[in-house]
Amino acid sequence: MRIALVIAGGVDRSARERVTPALLWLIERLSARHRVAVFVLQYLDRPRTYPLLGATVHDLGSPRGVLDQYSTLVSAMRRAGPFDVVHGYHALPSGLAAALAGRRLHVPSVVTFDSGEFVALPEVGSGYGLQIRARHRLAVSVAARLAGRVTVCSRYQERLARAHRVEATVVPIGVDTGRFPPPPDRTDGPPWHLLHVASQNPVKDQTTLLQAVRLLVSRPLDVHLDLVGEDTLGGAMASLAERLDLATRITFHGFQPTDALAAMYQRAHLFVLSSRHEAANVAVLEAAASGLPTVGTFVGYLADWSPDRAIAVPPADSTALANAIARLLADAPARRTLAAAAREWTVAHDADWTARRFEELYGELGRSQF
Repeated sequence: MRIALVIAGGVDRSARERVTPALLWLIERLSARHRVAVFVLQYLDRPRTYPLLGATVHDLGSPRGVLDQYSTLVSAMRRAGPFDVVHGYHALPSGLAAALAGRRLHVPSVVTFDSGEFVALPEVGSGYGLQIRARHRLAVSVAARLAGRVTVCSRYQERLARAHRVEATVVPIGVDTGRFPPPPDRTDGPPWHLLHVASQNPVKDQTTLLQAVRLLVSRPLDVHLDLVGEDTLGGAMASLAERLDLATRITFHGFQPTDALAAMYQRAHLFVLSSRHEAANVAVLEAAASGLPTVGTFVGYLADWSPDRAIAVPPADSTALANAIARLLADAPARRTLAAAAREWTVAHDADWTARRFEELYGELGRSQF
């Protein structure tokens, strides 16, 4: 097949920096069997083209506005095509542009909604979610109507989509489980090592996480938190750690590539998620592939998995999060049971499974055109 994948970022010539690993694993697997062109919107100030993992990446510069994005994508697809299917990842700008371009070029389209398409959280930061503003709600609705198939990555996101009258197929974006081997055995604490992997921003809600760690330390529990991810808050979390007297209890690692992360998953006792919203969350899958149990908030995969594959509590509740962490740290058999169940699911829905499932959807769409 000739596949056009439209994204808003997450790839780079280095295949290491400024990337979304799960997206790279999907590209790598699809391009091993098909001709794949990746079109990147809103990435660079000037266009460029380069090979990546068997695919061809077309950075389209920084087109502004729906019409500019749409026309730029149509022109680029005409030059690089023809294509049998176009797949937009996330609603804006790539999903909407892909659905519009597919209609213009008579190419069947798939749109994956894997972000805040169906939520409105005006109280988070400066506001989060595409249901806050009318123009964004319209964009999500139009992309869903034009797409030949809408996919989401979790049952949680599927329920949100259905509440907005969007029927979606669940296709998790799996991980390359071979990159995250489970350790032979974890030595129990104390000290207990907690791991959190996410960029620092209001939606990931590291404030609640740090408050939970403060409660654990006050019990007292000998815990240490490794916090991995880009700081988009200008040092606010480091300052909060100082105010909570947690400077020696938290290590801020910044962005880390996959190989470094794999070693951190193996050293930790628990993976902890504090997000106010997740459509899915790939780091949860990476932790599960590493045999690491997870405690977190009732969003994304954790909403799907709790209580059999993970422990989930309401968002923005530091006491509930601290209590859940403490209970699981005290229960080694429960940690092993959760970790084994989560790993089994993750291996069954790995990156190879994801590529095959999308190939099936692409083929179904192509046959439906005749």
